[in-house]
Amino acid sequence: MVTGSKELIRDINTNLVLETIINKTAISRAAIAKHLGLTKATISAIVQELINKKLVVEIGSDDTSLGRKPILLSLNKKAGYVICIDIGVDTTSVLVTDLLGEDCSLKQIKTPKNAKHLTDVLIQLIESMKLPKDSPYGLVGITLGIHGVIANNRVSFAPYYDLTELNLVEDLGEHFNTPVYMENEANLSVIGEMTFQYDYANIANISIHSGVGLGIIIDHQLYTGYNGRAGEFGHTIIEIDGRQCPCGNQGCLEQYVSERILLRQFADRKGLEEVSFEYFRKKYEEKDPDAIEIIEQFIKYMSVCVNNVLNAYNPDIVVINSSFTINFPNVMEKIEDALTSKMNSYAKIVPSALQDTSILLGGVCLAIKGFLGINKLVLHTMEFRK
Repeated sequence: MVTGSKELIRDINTNLVLETIINKTAISRAAIAKHLGLTKATISAIVQELINKKLVVEIGSDDTSLGRKPILLSLNKKAGYVICIDIGVDTTSVLVTDLLGEDCSLKQIKTPKNAKHLTDVLIQLIESMKLPKDSPYGLVGITLGIHGVIANNRVSFAPYYDLTELNLVEDLGEHFNTPVYMENEANLSVIGEMTFQYDYANIANISIHSGVGLGIIIDHQLYTGYNGRAGEFGHTIIEIDGRQCPCGNQGCLEQYVSERILLRQFADRKGLEEVSFEYFRKKYEEKDPDAIEIIEQFIKYMSVCVNNVLNAYNPDIVVINSSFTINFPNVMEKIEDALTSKMNSYAKIVPSALQDTSILLGGVCLAIKGFLGINKLVLHTMEFRK
């Protein structure tokens, strides 16, 4: 039972109504009242307020043969738009969407090597995007995805680029006069998977790029730990006195399975300065012995990683977001075959369905929920317009 001032209760009810309209796609006032257990008069008043604010629109009548056809309601997805920027070590991607994660526009650039230029580069990047016109609220939120640890809206640790001296949230917020959110990339990735693909209560999303991160959903909520460091699974030790890691430890998981490390290993074996994933894939498909051995190493250590995640969190589903599981389907099967512990219990282990866009879509979700004041968001993916 909610107690408190009438204004507080009204705000809570308004957010619940808005959340219901969004997640049910199209719903009548009577159906909302039944779903939330509120009176029809309360729902009608709240809905009219949302219509006046241009957040909700009437979209036609429900197809029913009994009595008067109820008018259906939907979120006005064009009321505002949001932006997410995935600041990768090598590549920075920006995505613009409406309030349903649709009508997408995507652009990618090289991440500047000098972090001092990053703020100006991001401002120019956002201003270069095809932004929607005639939107009542305009830009309502920006999310920044960081490949590192976030604390108090600042980057506290990022092993492969140095952003600790920047105040991106404040600088971009002041320039664009809009809320700016900053979150770890693995956390955004699991939010994206939950919102757009896998609606499970408990999800573990292993994100493998330059490093290894773990996004954790517990009872539908993102778990970040005491000070935002939960999920730094790439820095769990799997080899005592193993390879040196930038975090200060030796033998960290990401020194054995990250895409950066594996491609570097392959380049070293071939006497090359660097190789692309496409080149590695070509060699693997040609049954190159070095490529096969590196994939076997990936399978070995990833099966250990997945086993540890299962025992630590007991999620419903484990999502693995890696080029090696997405492009080589037999790799996922071999990882699962290696899980021989009788302790393991899970619904499924799957490769990411969103792939490179999971971080961007998770950031979009974060900004949309922040603007609308809702807790749960279930959406569907759309094709991107470059």
